Amino acid sequence: MPHRAPHPARPARPSGPLPATPQRAVPPLAVPLLAGALLLAAGCAAPAGGSSDRAAAAPARELSAAELRAAAVTDAELGPGFTVTVIAPGHGETGPDGGRETADKPVCQPLLDAVAPAAGPAKAARASASPTPVSAVPYAETDLSVALAADPSGSLYGGLLGYRGDRAAELQAELEGLFAPCAEFGSAAPPPPADRSRGTTRTGHRLSRNDTPTPEGADAATGFTLTNESGAVVLAQRAVLARVGPALVMFSTVGVGAEPAPAPDERVVRHQVAKLRAAQKAGKS
Repeated sequence: MPHRAPHPARPARPSGPLPATPQRAVPPLAVPLLAGALLLAAGCAAPAGGSSDRAAAAPARELSAAELRAAAVTDAELGPGFTVTVIAPGHGETGPDGGRETADKPVCQPLLDAVAPAAGPAKAARASASPTPVSAVPYAETDLSVALAADPSGSLYGGLLGYRGDRAAELQAELEGLFAPCAEFGSAAPPPPADRSRGTTRTGHRLSRNDTPTPEGADAATGFTLTNESGAVVLAQRAVLARVGPALVMFSTVGVGAEPAPAPDERVVRHQVAKLRAAQKAGKS
């Protein structure tokens, strides 16, 4: 659970800032995943007060990279007042196999990978080709931003991440167990290749769970808030991560300083889950 920006636009991958929405420029984060993803966790055995799992959900097929991208929700589907921008593949990459933000507690690494997987083109290609991938790297990812005309502060950043086999469910289970050990942890991120003089960026994080209902069509969902404290600025990402078959959907909002991050708009999450589920069912005999 993502979603990719430097140390001010998405909590995890410090590379390139996400495009600003028409209503307001979003300050850089250290966030969801999209990838991106943003991310952010839903569990197979969900603890009380957070996610739930629909055990009877029918198996869903894995979508190709093109199908996953086509499954991204559009502003026309959301209705007046929404502007959806699908972020071009590779946006924010720090280069092949580079730029991964590393947690000081190894147990917390899956959380950072889910919020913003640091997968360079070469690593993503290997994950796609591997018959039994074991990393948190998705074989395909589509990132998007959703601007809300009526509430610019509620603009969302999101990501659709496709995994092979049961990897999405495994990540859910792993992430569900991180709220206690990762309540507080730190991370280090290398500078972008174009500016090695900046040195390593170190960030302090706080993780807390938010009560979140599971959207219709999703197998599970979890809400959480992840803060990024680097220097004098405190950035907070409030996210919802839902599992839909072998894919994860993550949407997040950003708060700066004393400004709280609003809950991701339920309409956007609900529409995206429904469209992704429909795409997974299409073509099945």
